[in-house]
Amino acid sequence: MGQNTGLFRKILVPVDFSPCSNEAFRVACEMARLCGAGITVMHVIDTGALAAFNRLGLLAVPSDAVAQRRRLRHHARLNVRRLEESRGAKEVTLTRTVVEGSPFVEIAKAARTGKVDLVVMGSYGGRSGSVDKIFFGSTAEKVVRTAGCPVLTVPLPASAGQRKSVGETGGRA
Repeated sequence: MGQNTGLFRKILVPVDFSPCSNEAFRVACEMARLCGAGITVMHVIDTGALAAFNRLGLLAVPSDAVAQRRRLRHHARLNVRRLEESRGAKEVTLTRTVVEGSPFVEIAKAARTGKVDLVVMGSYGGRSGSVDKIFFGSTAEKVVRTAGCPVLTVPLPASAGQRKSVGETGGRA
């Protein structure tokens, strides 16, 4: 680990496995090495989206919701493990958590109750073009307003060739 500057000791990195959140994870790992900080990687299974799928009949039968949640938790754990095993995560102390709920609420709650010094997250995620964003704002904007600690939002690099993605370094892009 890097020198312990005392500036940041605990960094929360919410991920949705989009290219933007993978870039945020890479940046958080670099910061953790520089500051001697530990990282908590967090994925939130959006129960609101699951409920909407169920209401729209996109799940074969309502009982599929439990099986779907189980599959989503399993895939989230696999994807977080891929991030942990990536070359960018070397020499960084990592913990992981997968929770269910509203993403911005769960992220803000984790930041406040977990005594997090810094949240590092993608400036937009997998659903950035949705109607949700137009009417309700992005998850990143809501976290900035509610986290109770500094929040660093990380955009994608200007061009894909500028930086290697986490996928090229052992993780999933």
